[in-house]
Amino acid sequence: MHYKMRAQILPVLSKLPTMDSPGRRRMRKQADWKARIFARATIAGLLVSGTCFSVPAISVAEELPRVAAVEEPPANTAMIVRMVKGLVENEHISHPQFNDEMSIRGFDLFLRNVDPLKMYFIQPDIDEFLVYRDKLDDLIRVNNVAFAYKVYKRYLTRLDEMMPYIHEQIDADHDFNVDETILADAKEIPWAANEAELKDRIRKTIKLNILSLKADDKTLEQARETLHKRYRTLYLAKSQTDVDELLEIYLTSLTNALDPHTTYMSPREQEDFGVHLKLEFTGIGATLRPDDGQTVVENIVTGGAADRDGRLKVGDHIVGVSQDESSPVVETSDMKLQDVVSLIRGPKGTRVRLHVKPGGTGATQIYEITRDLIKLEDEAARGEIIEHGMRPDGGKYRIGYINLPSFYLDMDAARRNVRNYRSTRRDLTNIINDFKQKGIDAIVLDLSKNGGGSLQEAIAVTGLFIERGPVVQVKSPGGDVESLDDTDSSMIWTGPLVVKISQMSASASEIFAGAIQDYDRGLIVGDPKTHGKGTVQTLRDLAQEWSIGGSKSYGGLKLTIQQFYLPNGKSTQLDGVASDVVLPSITAKLDISESDLDYPLPADKVAAKVHKHYKMTDPAMKVALQNAANDRVAKNPEFEKLLARIDSYVRQKEEKTISLKESDYMARRKELNSEKVEEEQIIAKEEKGKIFYKNFYNEEVLNVTQDYVEALRRNNKIVAK
Repeated sequence: MHYKMRAQILPVLSKLPTMDSPGRRRMRKQADWKARIFARATIAGLLVSGTCFSVPAISVAEELPRVAAVEEPPANTAMIVRMVKGLVENEHISHPQFNDEMSIRGFDLFLRNVDPLKMYFIQPDIDEFLVYRDKLDDLIRVNNVAFAYKVYKRYLTRLDEMMPYIHEQIDADHDFNVDETILADAKEIPWAANEAELKDRIRKTIKLNILSLKADDKTLEQARETLHKRYRTLYLAKSQTDVDELLEIYLTSLTNALDPHTTYMSPREQEDFGVHLKLEFTGIGATLRPDDGQTVVENIVTGGAADRDGRLKVGDHIVGVSQDESSPVVETSDMKLQDVVSLIRGPKGTRVRLHVKPGGTGATQIYEITRDLIKLEDEAARGEIIEHGMRPDGGKYRIGYINLPSFYLDMDAARRNVRNYRSTRRDLTNIINDFKQKGIDAIVLDLSKNGGGSLQEAIAVTGLFIERGPVVQVKSPGGDVESLDDTDSSMIWTGPLVVKISQMSASASEIFAGAIQDYDRGLIVGDPKTHGKGTVQTLRDLAQEWSIGGSKSYGGLKLTIQQFYLPNGKSTQLDGVASDVVLPSITAKLDISESDLDYPLPADKVAAKVHKHYKMTDPAMKVALQNAANDRVAKNPEFEKLLARIDSYVRQKEEKTISLKESDYMARRKELNSEKVEEEQIIAKEEKGKIFYKNFYNEEVLNVTQDYVEALRRNNKIVAK
């Protein structure tokens, strides 16, 4: 569904059935990055001009009704729909009305969200649904979501009907010498005309799944076992969809008809979402995943309660949860992962008893663990000094490398004036002061995986590198433009600054990178451009917005209320921020930019604001730095391999069909298989806590940084003034 944040524990979905094709991979990647940008590219900053709120905790005793088990929506659904509709029509930047066009868009998005690969519905189902295609706006006006239930219950029926056949096909003796193909792009696949056609599509899909797993060096039996588990996991997850989740999917499909970032969050989603801002949560400090009906420990958070206790290990199965010795044990077999998480959640200092099968086998052990505050340090700014190249005096250049995954802020603590509350600016200040004490020649700020975050923090962090001045301009629904300035004249770092970006750098990252570029304060290096998100969201708690008393949560609405512009008046919407020095990268070819999402808002411009130019870059310098990088890239065998892989990826992405003949398929996969292994290894190593991962790409970023420092020295511009 949407990005599920680590709350007390992070639910991690196991790999669900996929079709190995460029089109299908694009859909998954687009959905993944869209979700990450939803999660990171908004929120805290805008609450500076909105309303701060706290999210009521979900009771561990709460169990939401499943869609499959109810005849009609819960009583509070009409109220939620009315609140969402009112906020959207009154406060969205485009002043929308729920009309036929929005209905048609929402209808198409909802069906895609429910059955994205067109694996379960058949054309007669769609024909029956089509009578509602331009009428969802009329139903929303009377707070009616019956269409969502009609569609999803039909989906569950089709799931029940097709699942036995899917497992039958997994065990079938397929002929992999037959010359047949499957369409590559899921969006281009028509709905199956009837059940026979649907079954043939499933047959081909299973063949593709098996080929994909065999290409990953699994035996046929291993591939079958993996697929049985995947489809059982899929069935369990879908059949356990609760009423809040369905409402979230449906309302978000409708609000996404306006722009990709206006979304409804269920109470649980909203609660989890807030964790990301504070980079801390109360719990035991573990990451869980579902596996064939079991709850498996995926990771232990370093320094967390479970880590300190020492007994819970990766790979252990949690088979039951109780709150104390006298409370009953709740068995977790076949339980929805989010419900297991809710059972384990609880206030700091309280205890939870986990009933665990170590490694998934043997006798059950009981681990009583005291819940505690868990800090997500891997999601915070981290820095280290890298020695590179050779200075004129014979020593090594010392480059302060900072990895910044998001612009975070503990808003609740800030609102309550808690001393030393967690913020990006505070953490970066400490890192840079440490760099300065140890001595550095330049700073590289890595925003290549930074999807955004707090607008307030983007402005504050920009202020660390410039004197006072405009950082970003925002336009309200009424058309008024306001300049948001850094008002602190101090600069914590006046030396050379390089900002590493990619197409994954979004929103707050683009505000920072764009301001640094506008002020000629530093050099932007990486993909040709950033993501291209130039809109601002606020998160509205529905209960507080409508002054509803009590502790019950009704969820929240993340609402696009403004567009933002750089000091020069240019919007980052769609176009993003262009790099000064471009390096080859596969991420630049992925369909994950704002323009690849459904219904992005158009870009425009506003008047430029007067601001200082530090002259730390100039056109001639940028050309020289790019030329030097091009020369090194052309001579580097690793970049040569990367360019060949990029070429293969682009060619395969453009293919309309995929061969299901094993010899042809394996030849196709062999061309990109090494790339897959290498990229997965890089990602895995980076996610295991490294600040700077030493590879040929990052080495070239340091080469560019060295060239930049030397160019500044030649021009006597080593210090910004």
